[in-house]
Amino acid sequence: AVREAGGVTVADEVQVGFGRLGSTFWGFEQQGVVPDIVTMGKPFGNGIPLAAVVTTAAVANAFAGQGVEYFNTFGGNPVACAAGGAVLDVIQTEGLQARALRVGSYLRNKLALLAKSWDIIGDIRGQGMFVGIDLVSDPVSKTPATSAASFICSRLKDEFHILTSLDGPHDNVIVVKPP
Repeated sequence: AVREAGGVTVADEVQVGFGRLGSTFWGFEQQGVVPDIVTMGKPFGNGIPLAAVVTTAAVANAFAGQGVEYFNTFGGNPVACAAGGAVLDVIQTEGLQARALRVGSYLRNKLALLAKSWDIIGDIRGQGMFVGIDLVSDPVSKTPATSAASFICSRLKDEFHILTSLDGPHDNVIVVKPP
């Protein structure tokens, strides 16, 4: 329907790509979508600044002759490109995609056990090593527990050296997405 209306489909794989979801290498693969443009970044260089935008020939050719020129700031950096190649090699040789599926399943199962004892856990969602824990102050109304989420996120960092982030419209979802 998007293409029929003259639009393009963009898959933002910056956080979920590179096997993090476990079952597929790219998040869009789970949706049965073939995107026209794919963006990828953070895990690509494993801490080294590296990102990419991949597109179809049709989209790239649509820019030709339209006054849009290709440019980049750090394009072709050999260190970043070597890091990206090494990341792809490690994902494959160490079976990190399968590990993300296995460890993510373990994490969600353990969180589900916690949720049985703690009403503040309103929902657990995600796949592989991309998991969100929705905190609520009331299990019936599902009122977001923003302050509690902030406290727990800070405590995980300060006391246990576990880095998480907050997300959702009310910043009440603790996101676990290890590198």
